[in-house]
Amino acid sequence: MKNILILCTGNSCRSQIAHGYFSHYGGDQLEVYSAGIETHGVNPRAIATMAADGIDLSKHTSNKIEDYLHIPFDYILTVCDHAQENCPYIPSNTAVRVHRDFSDPSKLVSDQESEIEAAFVATREEIKTFTKAFLAEHLS
Repeated sequence: MKNILILCTGNSCRSQIAHGYFSHYGGDQLEVYSAGIETHGVNPRAIATMAADGIDLSKHTSNKIEDYLHIPFDYILTVCDHAQENCPYIPSNTAVRVHRDFSDPSKLVSDQESEIEAAFVATREEIKTFTKAFLAEHLS
């Protein structure tokens, strides 16, 4: 079993979506943790967007990186530039560190619900594609 930590700024959207897909596709080969530099709560639109793809995030919590410093991670994935640039030191000499800056649908300002939903779906699909490729490379 491998441990992966997925980091974002507030552990509310992109890291939660990635957490859902890594848990789903990683099966019993992967223990998934997600955290933020700060906590913003799980974004309700992220929950709804993932539910539309059959993955339940409704019981997820928004956690801080400090909650997991004792875990020996095999992979540390940052999903936004801010987290990569501002993440505190994580004690792990062996963790593979990967960075991918995914678009942030929660930052879209629009009065059109359809535009907001489309932004969340686009980010979800971006993360889903990345997750499958990452797992094919690292867990096969």
